[in-house]
Amino acid sequence: MASLIERIRTVEPTIFSVTIRQAGSISLVDVCGRLTCLEVGALRDSISRLLKQGRKNIVLNLSGLQYLDSSGIGELAKIYVSVVKVSGQLKVVGLSPKVEEILKITQLYQVFPEFPSEEAALQSFPESSLNETM
Repeated sequence: MASLIERIRTVEPTIFSVTIRQAGSISLVDVCGRLTCLEVGALRDSISRLLKQGRKNIVLNLSGLQYLDSSGIGELAKIYVSVVKVSGQLKVVGLSPKVEEILKITQLYQVFPEFPSEEAALQSFPESSLNETM
């Protein structure tokens, strides 16, 4: 029993991070780690700040997302709605097979425009968006 407890203690928690980059007026949001009920607030706050700044064209890069639970799925749906409400666009890149499967099971893949790369997602915005600076 002691060896099992030791193993549990030595497992390091996965670090969750949200990094925001800019390409003209388009915000690229890199999500890394696990998106669960413990982390959704950090992602929500990051997107809310962008929208308050008038940055409503967003590419969500999920290539670093290792796992998401029902809270994470719900948060992605809420983020999509909040972006659309301000006449913005949310596009997704970097879906791992596991995350893509979850989005298909929940039918969210029909909502999120998915692109094979950041470049493809950026090119899908009007050209003026890439040249603008906020």
